[in-house]
Amino acid sequence: MSSEQRAFRIQAAIRPFSRHLARVPPPLILALLYACAILIGAALLMLPVSQNIPLSWSDAIFTATSAVTVTGLVVFDVGSGLTLFGQTVLLFLIQLGGLGLMTFAVLILAALGLNVGLTGQMYLRDDLNQSSIYQLMMLVRTIFKVVLICELAGAALLAVPFTRAHGFWQGLWEALFHSVSAFNNAGFSTNSNGLISFATDPVVNVVIPLLFITGGIGYVVLHDVARSRRWHRWSLNTKIMLLGTAALILWSVTMFAVLEWNNPRTLGLYDSFAERIAVSWFQGVTPRTAGFNSVDVAAIHDSTAMMFISLMLIGGGPTSTAGGIKVTTFVVMILATTAFFRRQTELHAFGRSIGFDQILKVTALIAISAILVFVAIFLLAATHEGHFLDICFEVASAFGTVGLSRNYTDDLNGFGRAVIIAVMFLGRVGPLTLGFFLATRATPRVRYPKGVIYLG
Repeated sequence: MSSEQRAFRIQAAIRPFSRHLARVPPPLILALLYACAILIGAALLMLPVSQNIPLSWSDAIFTATSAVTVTGLVVFDVGSGLTLFGQTVLLFLIQLGGLGLMTFAVLILAALGLNVGLTGQMYLRDDLNQSSIYQLMMLVRTIFKVVLICELAGAALLAVPFTRAHGFWQGLWEALFHSVSAFNNAGFSTNSNGLISFATDPVVNVVIPLLFITGGIGYVVLHDVARSRRWHRWSLNTKIMLLGTAALILWSVTMFAVLEWNNPRTLGLYDSFAERIAVSWFQGVTPRTAGFNSVDVAAIHDSTAMMFISLMLIGGGPTSTAGGIKVTTFVVMILATTAFFRRQTELHAFGRSIGFDQILKVTALIAISAILVFVAIFLLAATHEGHFLDICFEVASAFGTVGLSRNYTDDLNGFGRAVIIAVMFLGRVGPLTLGFFLATRATPRVRYPKGVIYLG
């Protein structure tokens, strides 16, 4: 049999499979790919070469899910529990989850000189949460440049404090690990106490937040800003993201300082005004996206924990490494509520109108997110003992793919781990599936007369 005949038979064999695959919604394909990545990552973590301590499949799957969904919740100390190989696997999973599977695949194909194709671009569009395939490849190139520059620059700067604390070679690895983890908003740390030892270090307090704010603001915003430095040329999405992010940072940092200033277990540990402000800055900007901690999160006041929960549910920007319902969704919800009380029939911002379909999407996304979080809290509360606020905090952290915990992750039983794994997974891939169903339009064949429903 000639090579041409063999190739023809192979193509004939896979053609029916390709036809069936084409009928599967891209978000479902992406969800399955993420699930496969988690299983492969867990299998690699179960290898003896990855472990310093014995790990169960539950430990490995939970950790792999947390890495691929760039969450950061852990059930063991990854610094002492994993070997260098295991930490490298973990870092690869974080990078894979932060970039997005399709973006990562496109970068590999481009490096090999292979064409992505229309089907690949459709999957890439859904993975990046875009409405069209126009300029997708340009966006991917922007993502690659931003990731490469930010992570290498972050590692170089973080090498100064980490080599001083851990020695040269170990310090370089710690710097690279924390740089990748920060930019991808993963919150993983190889230090058992997080970044508490570096709470007042000026380099850590500047570089780490800059990395996760940049990664969490969204690649579309970065691409928009890179093309033009003028405000009036930026898209509505970019304007809302930048102003919304600035407002949330100002609110969270200020409120953390106010609420925790005299707490002897957090800010009260530091004598000087400058040190307390530095810690307030770092811990105030962390809850929305990153999940790093420079204080003991279990020691914060209940009021601060409630504020953290709200920030974790909001999250970062669309097409970013952050989770949550997204800043743009939150802002549009506020605008829609304000428009209702003002009896406005149209929603607009910065001289641009916001379509009714966008408002419907916001409503559906918030409703589904609220139901998911409520069900997860109910399931954990029904099957676990402990402080109710700790359970709410854990679920919000998992849904927002943040990674902060009030030391409750270790108290989860097998069922509780499964619930948190599901919440982390849905928090990462759920909006993709939701976007597919919202984008499906059906023209009504029958129109009905309007009815009256009394609300509120």
